[in-house]
Amino acid sequence: MPDVFADLVGQDEAVTELRRAAVAAASVLRVGAADRTPALIAAGPTDTDGGAGVDPSAGMTHAWIFTGPPGSGRSVAARAFAAALQCVHGTGCGECPGCHTTMGGTHADVRMVVPEGLSIGVGEMRALVLRAASTPSGGRWQVVVIEDADRLTEAAGNALLKAIEEPPPRTVFLLCAPSTHPDDISVTIRSRCRVVPLRQPSAAAVAEVLVRRDGIAPDVAQWAAAAAQGHVGRARRLARDPEARKRREAVLAVPRRLTGVGAAFDAASALIEAAEAEAEAAVTEADTAERTALETALGAGGTGRGAAGAIRGAAGQLKELEKRQKSRATRAQRDALDRALVDLAGFYRDAITMALRAPVAPVHTDTAVLAGAGAQKWVAEGSLRRLEAVLACRAAIEANVKPRIAVEAMMLALWKG
Repeated sequence: MPDVFADLVGQDEAVTELRRAAVAAASVLRVGAADRTPALIAAGPTDTDGGAGVDPSAGMTHAWIFTGPPGSGRSVAARAFAAALQCVHGTGCGECPGCHTTMGGTHADVRMVVPEGLSIGVGEMRALVLRAASTPSGGRWQVVVIEDADRLTEAAGNALLKAIEEPPPRTVFLLCAPSTHPDDISVTIRSRCRVVPLRQPSAAAVAEVLVRRDGIAPDVAQWAAAAAQGHVGRARRLARDPEARKRREAVLAVPRRLTGVGAAFDAASALIEAAEAEAEAAVTEADTAERTALETALGAGGTGRGAAGAIRGAAGQLKELEKRQKSRATRAQRDALDRALVDLAGFYRDAITMALRAPVAPVHTDTAVLAGAGAQKWVAEGSLRRLEAVLACRAAIEANVKPRIAVEAMMLALWKG
C-alpha cells in the first residue's frame, strides 16, 4: 500500500519538507504543546519532550501555502499533508483510518473548500472559520484545505486572515494558489504562512505514475504526459478519454484553418462552442442532482397541507441555487477554454523550437510535421508573435474580458502573424 505522498509527482523536496513537518506535528501533540498555545506549533517539539528538539525549519506551523503551475499537484500535496497530519503514526502511512478517510474525503476533521464559481465569498469563509475553531473529534487536528485560494474575495480574504492571525489551538490552514503574487494571494496572508513551492513535473515522472497507478500502456502514457505539458490530471484524461483527445485534435487543427478573416472568426466560434459543450457535459449531471435534492428537501411532490405553499416560499432558495450553478458553469467554460489555449500554445512553442533547431522534444508529437511546416513559413519571430497572442488571450480572459472577444482578437492575431 503506497503512502499518501505517492501521487505527488516529481516533488521530492516538497515531500521531504512535509514529512518532517508531519512528524513534528505528531511530536507537538505528544507533549501537549498544541493545547497550550498555537505559537508553539511553529517551533515544533522543544525541551519539554526530553530535550530532543527538531530543526525549527522542519517544524510544524498552523498555516501553509502550496504554490506552483497548473498540474503541479497543489491540491494533491495539500490533501496528502492533511492525511499525514491525521495519520495515527504521524507519517502519512496510507493504511490507517486517518489516512484512508482523509484521502477519501470523509474525515470529520478535514474540510475541503473547492470553489464551484468564480470566487469564494465571505459568508462561506466565515462559516468555515467558525466550524474550524471546534475541537477535533479525532483528537489530532482540524484541517482546512482551500483549493484555488486566489479566488477569495477581498472580504473572504480578510475573514481568513483574522483566523490565521489568531489561530485556534489545533487548527491548520492549507491554501493552494498559483503563486504568492499579490494578485493571487494577499501579502498579509502570505506573510503568516509557510510557502511550499511546487514545480512542473517532468513528462517522464508523469508517465511513470500513469503506468503505475492507472495501468495505462507505457507508450500511451508517454504521449499523454508530453501532450499535457506536465499536468497530471490532464494527462490522465487524454490517456483514458477519447472525447478529450478529439477536443485536443480540433484545437490543434486551428492553425491550418486560419486562411482569412472569415475563417478566423469561424475558428473562434468553434473554439468557444467546444468549450461550452465540454463545460455543459461536466456540470449538467451535478446541477440536476442538486436541484432535485433541494426541491425534495423543500417538499416538492408532496400532497399534504401546505406543500404547495412551501414550494412557492422556496423560490428564493431555488433562485440562489441557479445563481451558484450559473457561476459554476461559467468557471467550467473558462477552465475548458484555458485547456484549449494551453494546447494551442504548445503547438506554437513547438514551431519556435523547430525554427531555432533547439535540441528539445516537441510537446505535440502527433502534430510535429504541421509545426515544422509552420516553422519554415513563419520563422522564429512569427511563431513567437503567435505564441504571445495565445498567452495574451489567456491573460485577458483571466482579467474578465469576455471570452468570445478575447478569442476573436487572438485568432485575428494568429492569422496576421
